[in-house]
Amino acid sequence: MASPFAYLPHRAVLSLAGPDTIVLLERLVTNATDNWTPGETRYGALLTPQGKVIADYLAIRTGEGVLLDVAEAHVDDLAKRLKLFRLRSKVEIERLEDVFVVAGTDEAPEGVRPISGAQHVYLDPRYSGGRLRGLATKESWAAWYGYHPAEWSRPIDVYHRDRILNGVPEQGFDFGAAEVFPADINMDVLGGVALNKGCFVGQEVVSRMHRRGKIRKRTLSVELSANLTPEPGAEILAPAPIGGLTSVEGSQALALVRIDRWMKAETSGAEPMIDETPVIITKPDWLEAELTAMDEA
Repeated sequence: MASPFAYLPHRAVLSLAGPDTIVLLERLVTNATDNWTPGETRYGALLTPQGKVIADYLAIRTGEGVLLDVAEAHVDDLAKRLKLFRLRSKVEIERLEDVFVVAGTDEAPEGVRPISGAQHVYLDPRYSGGRLRGLATKESWAAWYGYHPAEWSRPIDVYHRDRILNGVPEQGFDFGAAEVFPADINMDVLGGVALNKGCFVGQEVVSRMHRRGKIRKRTLSVELSANLTPEPGAEILAPAPIGGLTSVEGSQALALVRIDRWMKAETSGAEPMIDETPVIITKPDWLEAELTAMDEA
C-alpha cells in the first residue's frame, strides 16, 4: 500500500519537555506562546541578537511540552543554543533520533485528521489551505504499511513543487543559518512573528523594520518558461540585478527579490529575465497591499 504523504529526510524533530518549556520559549522565539492548546501548531524561529534567522520550525504543542519540526542540518545547533539559554529552567531538550517527518501536498480543509502510521499529526499553518504533516517512527510506520516511507511514498519533488507554488521557503534550500531576516522569508506574512510579544531574541531589529514599513526583500514564486532550466542562485535581471533564485522545481521557482528594484524596473517597463529569457514573478495579494500602504505613507 503506497502512502499519499512525502517522506522528508531533510527534516528532524527536537523535543522540549518540562514545566518551564513555554516560559523558556516565550522569552526566546518569534512565535506566540500564549493560549496554545495541545495539538496546535505554530510557525516560528530563533533569531540572532541582530534579528537574523538561526533556525525556523513548526512547533507542535503536546501534553508534555513542544515538538519542533526543523531542518535536519540545523537541528543540533538549535538544540545547543536553546540549552545555553535554559540556565536553571526545568526543560529537557533532545533530538528524537528515531522520529521522522511526513508531509501532505493537498489542501486540508477538514483540518487535522489521523494519518495512518503517524504518532503526531498537525497542520502546517504556512499554507492558506493547510497541509497535513505527521511525525512517525520506523516501527509505527512499518506496523501500518510494512516498510519505511523512504521505500515507497509520494515523491519529494511533488512536495517541493507544492511549497514553491505556495510561496513557502524552507531552510536548507532557500536560506541558511543567520543569512536572512524573518521578513526576507515572509515569516511576518506567514504568521511566524508575534510583534505584540513582550520580548524575544532579535525583537528590537524585527520591530524596527516593521515600524518603518519598508521591507526591502521578499521571497516570491517565479514562473519559468519551458526552455529555461536554471539552477538555484541564478540571477534575475531587469536589466540590473533584482534578485536570485533559491529553489527550482521544474517550471516553478522561489526567489529572494529586492522589492524596491523590482518596482523601479516595473515602472520603467523592464521585464525580469534569466539568461535573456523572460520570467514571471508572482505578486501575491499581501504584497499588493504592502506596496499600496508604502505608497500612501
